[in-house]
Amino acid sequence: MAEKKNYLTAEGVKALEAELEFLKTTRRQEVSQRIKEAIALGDLSENSEYDDAKNEQAFLEGRIADLEIKLSNAEIISAGSGDKNRVGLGRKVTVKNVATGTQTEYVIVGSMEADPFSGRISNESPIGAALVNKAIGEVVEVEAPGGQKKLEILQVND
Repeated sequence: MAEKKNYLTAEGVKALEAELEFLKTTRRQEVSQRIKEAIALGDLSENSEYDDAKNEQAFLEGRIADLEIKLSNAEIISAGSGDKNRVGLGRKVTVKNVATGTQTEYVIVGSMEADPFSGRISNESPIGAALVNKAIGEVVEVEAPGGQKKLEILQVND
């Protein structure tokens, strides 16, 4: 089965690569040291320090494997490609709620980089999916967790 593509900005890729490097070097050494110290305490059958360190090692190796898979399936999104008047991955879009007149700015990103509290929404979220490939001036209807919304696309920027 093919792995799902992970849409990431160049900054997102750099952040994941930095985390992976930290985990492979610094954290692995720290956990290895914890295991050595726990072994030095003696009887491993009743050594909770050893058990904790081994559990931490398993979690660490799982995270490393997860990051490696995500990076191997990463597709870097470039806001500069495609129609400049259409919403796409990596682009900032300004929308107006038709009912309230409230304007909101979103940056459309892949699900791994989504952070709705800072205006970065996933292309897979209800609002993000409704906006992708739509043009300036279009009104989209979105079934969002807060109820039905009509959003007019006012502006699209790289």
